[in-house]
Amino acid sequence: MSAKEPKFCVVQTTIDTEAGAERLARALLAAKLAACVQIFPIRSFYVWERETRADAEFLVQSKARAQDYDALAAAIRAAHPYEVPEIIRLDIAAGDPAYLDWAARATERDDAAS
Repeated sequence: MSAKEPKFCVVQTTIDTEAGAERLARALLAAKLAACVQIFPIRSFYVWERETRADAEFLVQSKARAQDYDALAAAIRAAHPYEVPEIIRLDIAAGDPAYLDWAARATERDDAAS
């Protein structure tokens, strides 16, 4: 792992339906862009077009290789119903070695450098 780039990250987005969250999770796993995807029901408060909103949403957190962030973000954008989806990368500074080894194996693709 280079000092500049962490090896793994958590990428999160929010989406309006549980079915949409599950479709997104399955697509990211099938593409091996995520090792694990977790879905949480949440209530979001935000300002959109000068109006304060409060909506039920689903937080989707994906554990992924940091090098796959751009492809993962593109996959989220392509599948997302929002005009401006939340797509946030949180770098993992450290983690249990056995878990991170599993995550590396789960996201291994022929086209990905290990």
